[in-house]
Amino acid sequence: MPRLDPAQRAVVGARMRGVAMLVLVVLAVSACNRLSFIRPNMERKGYEQVAPTYDFSDKRKAAGGESAAMGRVLSAQHFLQTGDVAKARDELKQALKFDPKSAEAYSLMALLAERDGKGAEAGGYYRKATELAPTRGAALNNYGVWLCGNRRASEAMGYFDRAMTDPEYNSPAVALANSGACADQLGQGERADRDLRMALSLDPSSTLALSAMAKRQLRLGNAFEARAFSERRLALEPISAEALMTASQIEQKLGDRAAAARYVQRMRAEFPDAQGSESGDGGK
Repeated sequence: MPRLDPAQRAVVGARMRGVAMLVLVVLAVSACNRLSFIRPNMERKGYEQVAPTYDFSDKRKAAGGESAAMGRVLSAQHFLQTGDVAKARDELKQALKFDPKSAEAYSLMALLAERDGKGAEAGGYYRKATELAPTRGAALNNYGVWLCGNRRASEAMGYFDRAMTDPEYNSPAVALANSGACADQLGQGERADRDLRMALSLDPSSTLALSAMAKRQLRLGNAFEARAFSERRLALEPISAEALMTASQIEQKLGDRAAAARYVQRMRAEFPDAQGSESGDGGK
């Protein structure tokens, strides 16, 4: 994901007033002072949620409990990668004993809670991470995503705003895409368009921004523009059931029933458990 240069950051600040996502976890272990929590695209309740690489780069020399806690979190990350959730949870408990203020540990606890379907508990951990690291863009963005996915979209916007004020945040396009999709959910059309288009200017391959724009344009009656965004989305991996359903609805709107049916058939084949996969042509 590209980093904003000073000129781009100035534009974001001027235009957005400091404008500043899940169940399955893919974890990448890197250097001893860096944690990358990567969460895949998720679609829930009509809103596609994306979280960035959750990057914790501590430029300070960790000492004592902080260093020990970081080691435990890295160990937990490794156990999650290998599928040993019980050991991962034990390591996180140990991490918090060494450093009760470890935002990294609380962030990973949140991912574990979401994995177990404990949404409210996950929200508490995400919130705790932002309290412990109130200026960290990734933590702010991820809590914003949780809020928006839990019918608290109006609260989420402020967290996306704050995420974009972090000069060390290396995923501005992700926060912008999340902000735009959440704004669209709130009916804030002007902000939705602005944030989604800015996200695509920074990252043309943002699946969230492309998906959100396709759905938004279809809802506004701009079917040809919706098709353009949908085709760009479908050219990227991973393909989702929602992206195929949106493509089917667009073709249905444009009167191409054969194309609409092909997208539904593909969704049935690739995502047999997805809502709507047993529906008729066009997802109706």
